[in-house]
This record gives sequence, structure tokens and C-alpha cells, in this order.
Amino acid sequence: MPPAIPAPTSPGPALELLVHGVGGATPQEMLDDPRVVRITGDTTAAVYRRPGDTDAEQHPERYRDRPIEEAYCWSNLTSGNGSRALWLLLLPFMVVNLAHWMRPTARARTRAVRLYGVLVRLVALSLTVLLTAAACEVALDLTAWQCAGVPDCSDGHSWLGFLSTAQGGWWSQPGRRLAVASLVPTALVALLWFLSNRTWSAYESQRPLTGPGTDDADPETGTGPGGPATAGSRPALGRPGFWYGRRLVARLRAAHTAAGFLTVAAAVAGAAARHDNAANGDVPGVYGRLIEAALAAGALVVLWVVCRRGRSERRLDNRLDRALVTYLPGAALTLLVLAVCYAAWSRPGWVSAGALPGHLAFGLLTLAQVLLVLLLAAVSLGLYRRTPEPRTVLYGLGGPVVAMLACALGGVMTGGVAQRVADWLDGPGTPGTAGADIPGPPVLLSWQAAVIPVLLALLLLPGLLLLVRTWHTARALEPEIDREYRQERPDPARTRQIARIRAAAALTDSAPWIVGPVAGATLLLGAAAVGGAWISGEVPGVALKGSGPFAEAVAEAAQSTGSWLIGLGFVLFVTWGRRAYRDPSARRTIGILWDVGTFWPRAAHPFAPPCYAERAVPDLTSRVCGWTALTRGRLVISGHSQGSVLAASAVWQLPERTRSRVALLTYGSPIERLYGRWFPAYFGPSPLHDLHRSVHCWRNLWRATDPIGGRVRLDAGPGPEVDRGPLKDPLVYGRTPEHPLPEPVLGHGDYQADPVFAEERTALLDRLAPVVPRQTGAERTPKSPRSQGSSGRSSG
Repeated sequence: MPPAIPAPTSPGPALELLVHGVGGATPQEMLDDPRVVRITGDTTAAVYRRPGDTDAEQHPERYRDRPIEEAYCWSNLTSGNGSRALWLLLLPFMVVNLAHWMRPTARARTRAVRLYGVLVRLVALSLTVLLTAAACEVALDLTAWQCAGVPDCSDGHSWLGFLSTAQGGWWSQPGRRLAVASLVPTALVALLWFLSNRTWSAYESQRPLTGPGTDDADPETGTGPGGPATAGSRPALGRPGFWYGRRLVARLRAAHTAAGFLTVAAAVAGAAARHDNAANGDVPGVYGRLIEAALAAGALVVLWVVCRRGRSERRLDNRLDRALVTYLPGAALTLLVLAVCYAAWSRPGWVSAGALPGHLAFGLLTLAQVLLVLLLAAVSLGLYRRTPEPRTVLYGLGGPVVAMLACALGGVMTGGVAQRVADWLDGPGTPGTAGADIPGPPVLLSWQAAVIPVLLALLLLPGLLLLVRTWHTARALEPEIDREYRQERPDPARTRQIARIRAAAALTDSAPWIVGPVAGATLLLGAAAVGGAWISGEVPGVALKGSGPFAEAVAEAAQSTGSWLIGLGFVLFVTWGRRAYRDPSARRTIGILWDVGTFWPRAAHPFAPPCYAERAVPDLTSRVCGWTALTRGRLVISGHSQGSVLAASAVWQLPERTRSRVALLTYGSPIERLYGRWFPAYFGPSPLHDLHRSVHCWRNLWRATDPIGGRVRLDAGPGPEVDRGPLKDPLVYGRTPEHPLPEPVLGHGDYQADPVFAEERTALLDRLAPVVPRQTGAERTPKSPRSQGSSGRSSG
């Protein structure tokens, strides 16, 4: 027999997998074709191709000069149906969840890392209690206790007639009014549980694909993802269990739901227990003390569950604490039912006067949040000092700063609702002042509203400094722009336009020095508000009476302006949510906020909007592994903006031999500029260097006019450096025969319009090593002509 002729080496088919960024994009826009075909996926997230490319792998001769283009569209994960508008209620929860992932880089500091996670989870728990307490304030205190107990107030609201003391009905007793009103906060907690459970079933419970296609046994470690050593040398985002938070979210959801029910039970039973302890009535006081003891025990259990266990990322943790998930919320709901029955017991001589007992809880909750944030700041500074990284924002204090802002946002939202409801119930009067029908909400909420104008005034100085610096930066850039475009007769207006856009884009790097002072001022002013409320016991306008005309005028102005601003914010918030529920375009705009804020898994707050990356990253990983395994071809993951973060996260999850056939092309990418600075433990220099070493080749395109994307800032390795830029923007300075109309400044969008994009994509595909088709056992065995003729289409 003649010697076998070796098969020629072929580069194989090439695929470009496009991943869009924030704000979403349709597959028609991504592929520049009005007709697209869904290749795999569902209506929430899917991979699309042009109709003529559906059988591209069977006709590689058509794609010698260009890759096959696919578009992964994930925008419906954050801006799908109208229920996404309800996520606006969860904004503080989303912000505090971000604080968990802003931990500074740590090496061999497991105790400090665990303490950091515990503190963030406790801050998150306090926000759940705050939201539930605000609902209790509105329904139990302002409505059932105060307004229904004062005939002048209840007469103006006919829907309160059956609760009004003026009618003397069965429901008019204070305890029974509280029992009816407790349905409102209970329903709120149940709604939060429902939203979290629904999204948990759709996101966290979707197990990533494992098996031969994903190469479960990674050659880098030699073990599969089930072993603890699997992730020992991997970056965090490459660990098998990073995008599978099913167990932790279920535990936290049970704990937060129980905390909400216990808060409602404490508000209902607390007032009745105080009455029974102060008077010798028909209800023995021991019943109230037993319920309060049971509530205290339940609170301790909730704290234990929250502090006991964090995330398990080093393996796919399929366990589920079913007993805890089932019985903890059920036990708390049982205590709530007992508290309602206890409060509804007949007490003929009980009269509601003043405010509902328990206003002190808001002050204690605020002080607890301040203390937790300060402890979090101390832990963060300790971690940063041991592993300092110059690009980390605020010397490692990004997490505590964002946690403080989450608490402030929660306080403003809850206080705004309480004040608006109090104003509505009291009619023409002002709650808490002379001549008002009802005492109104806790005075702490009025003090917190009064510090808002002070905070805004303090922001004017850094805002003005940034404006002046931006103006000077733009002026300094003008000669540089003229030299860059080599204009003999430059157009001053055009030069100023480009310079202003570049200077404004650079403001992104100054954001930490705005957010930091805002958080610090919020902390100090919040502490001052608590002190003023506790010392005076009156709203600011009343507390400063007799302190001089100027002080009185400032206090009155701050209180009224703060109340007006909170009211305006509340109206805008409701209007925005209502519009988002009805209008898909408005919902898509709000989706931009979720695109950035819900990338990270729910590690701190289970009621935060769900993490879309727990669906998108496994989708991308599975598609890359499946396509390369079937075709042995070359693949470029092409990610824009937030899509570049998803692309990088997917590459981290790939097995080693798959990464050798994959190139990464990012453009307009916030990987280092935003994620690397704010989330250094996951996108800092060390993880990015590991990504650069592990992927076959990587190229990053950026513009000076882009306010979001930027450089990756990696040292040059043996191959070409990662960054290429800044790309020229606009491509043409003025009018030319080829471009008779002025070219736009593209900024963050339309990177594909630059010829550099196609050039770099081609270069990445050329750098991917050719692949020799894998020989199967059948192919190594000589075949008869008949068997060869019936063997079918060969792979590769």
C-alpha cells in the first residue's frame, strides 16, 4: 500500500460572537440585517445569525475572507416585561449588594475577608428591617393608630370609617386597628419574597452546563470543579461555583423574610404589651412578655443565619438547606399571627394617643447602620494597607462608601413615603406642628429631611471645582487636537467641540472624589440628625424656636425645603416606575441601571434585582465550548461596553484547551476603568494579568472621547500589547471630498465604524493557531472503498 498522505493543516472555520453592552441592542442592529434567525436560546437570551449563515459550518468556503457572525442578545434579562418596573423599589438593596463586591484585594487574609462579608450582609439586613419598619409606620402608626384614632382626621377619609373611634365599632379598638393594618407590611414582605423566589428559580437555580463539552476537569488544576482544590489557583471569576449562588440566596431569602415578619409582629405586639404592662386589664401581661421573648429569639436566629455562611465558590454547591428555608419564614409568620391575635384581644379601656410606641427604633436602626459602616471602613483599610493597589478607588473604601449611600438612599425613600402619607392624612395641617390633627411620623425623619438641603449645598463646591477643571482641561487639549489632525487652518468651533467631549469623558475618573465626600457628609449629617432628634424630641422648626431669628429661619427653610425635595423625589420615582411599567422604551432606559448594578450575584441582599450574569456567563461559556468542540474552529468573542465584562467573565470559565482557540476583542470596555478600580479583588491587576496569560490573544480598543471605556493597562507580554488607542474620534476633522458632511464624535458607540476594528479582528484570527482535525479511532483504521463511501460528511 502506498504511504498515507497527511491531511493538510487548515485554520478551520472562524466565528465572531458579538456581545452587546448597556442599554441593550436588538439582534437586527447587532448583525446589521433586518432578518435574523435564532440559533439557540429562548426569548429572554439567545444567539442569533443571519438567515444565510445558519449552515455556515457546512460551507466553510464561503467564509475564507470573513468570520461567521453571531449575536448574543441578553437585554431582556434586565428590561423584559413590565414587572421589571417593580425593581425600582429594590434600588437600595441593589446598591448595598454592590458593596459586597468592592472589597480590596486580599491575600491570605481569610478572617478579614469573612468579616467584611458579614458586615455587608448585616447592613443589607438592616435595610430590609428599615423598609418593613417604614411600611409599619405608614400603615400601623400614621393610618391605624393616629388618624383612625382622631375623629377630625378619620372624618376626612371615608375609607377609614370602620376603624374610626367616632363610630365605636368592633374594629375601633387600637389593637384591632393595628391587626387590620398589619396586612399592608405583611403583604409587602410577601411581595419581596415572591419576587426573590421567582427570580431565584429563573436565575440562581439554573445550573451551569457540565460534561465533556465544558471540560469539567481543567488541565490547569488537574481536578474537576467538585473538588476544593479546583479553584485554588484560579481567579475568583473562574471558580466553578462563582455564577451559581443558589444555596446562599435561598438562605438569605429565608432570613430576610423572617426578619420582615418579625418586624411587623414587634410593631403590632409591642404597643399591646406596653398597655398590658402599664394597666391591670383583661389580658395578662405575661402573654405579651412571652411573645416579645419569642420575637427576640427569632431575631437571634435570623442574625445567626445571616452571619453563619457566605458564598461557596470553589465548587458547584447543589445543596439546599431545605429545613431552614422552609421553617424559618414559617415560624416567623406563625409568631406574626400570634402577635395579631394577641393585639386583637378586647381591651375596652385602651385609647390610642400620640404616636405609636416604638419610634425610638428608627434612631437605633440608624445608629446601627452608622456603626456597621464604620467597622466596614476599618476592615477595608486594613485589607488595603496589606495589599495596596494604586488604582483602587478611595484607598479601598469604595465598599463602605457605597454601603453608606445605600443606607442614605433607603432612609430617603422610606422617610419620603412616610412624610407624604402624613401630609395627605393631615390635610391642610403640617404633622408635628401646632394645630395639626396628628403627631406625624418620627421626628428623626423630619431631621433627616432637613439635612438634605445642607448636603446639596456642600456638593456645590466640588461640583464647581470639577467644572472649572474640565474647562481648563478642554482649553489645554485644543492645541493637541489641532496637531493630531494636522490642520493648517483649524476650525475653532470644531476643535472646541472635540476638546469639550474629551474633557467631559475624563470626568468618569473623578467620580470617586465626588462619591467619597458625599458619603462622608451623609454619615456626619445623619449622625447629627439622630442627635438633634433625640435631644430635642421635636421637628427642627419647633426645636430651634427661641434660638434667634436667623437660626429659626434656617431651620424652617431646611425642613420645608427638605420635605419638598423628598416629595418631589417620591413623585418622580412613582412616575418613572409607572411609565416604565407601560412603556418598553422607558423600561429599556431603566434597564441601563440594572445592566451595571445587577452584574454581580446576590451575595449580600436576596431581595436585590437578580444577577443576569448568572444566566449570561454560562450561556456564553456553553456556546463557546460547544462550538469549538464541534468544529475545532477559531473563535473571537467580541464584547462592547458591559458585554466586554461578560465576555471576559466567560473566558475565565473556559477550560484551558478551549481558551487556546479563543481570542478576546473588547472595545469601549469598562473592565479596568470602572471594574478594576471599584472591584479590585475581581478585576484588579492580578486577575487581569491572569486573564491575559490564559487567553490565547486579547486586544482592547478605546477612545479618549469615551466616558465609559478605557485602557486595560497591562504590561506588554511576549506578543502585541492588549491596548490599542486612543482611536481617532471623529475619524475626519472637517469636510473632505470623501466625507462631504461633518463626521460625528462617536464616543462610546459604533466602534465597528472605525477601520481599526476589522483590522484587529482579522489580526486576532490570524494569531489563533491552525487546528489539525482530531482523528477518531475509525479514521485511523483502514476502510474499504464501500465503507469510505458511506461514512458521511467529515468533521472540521
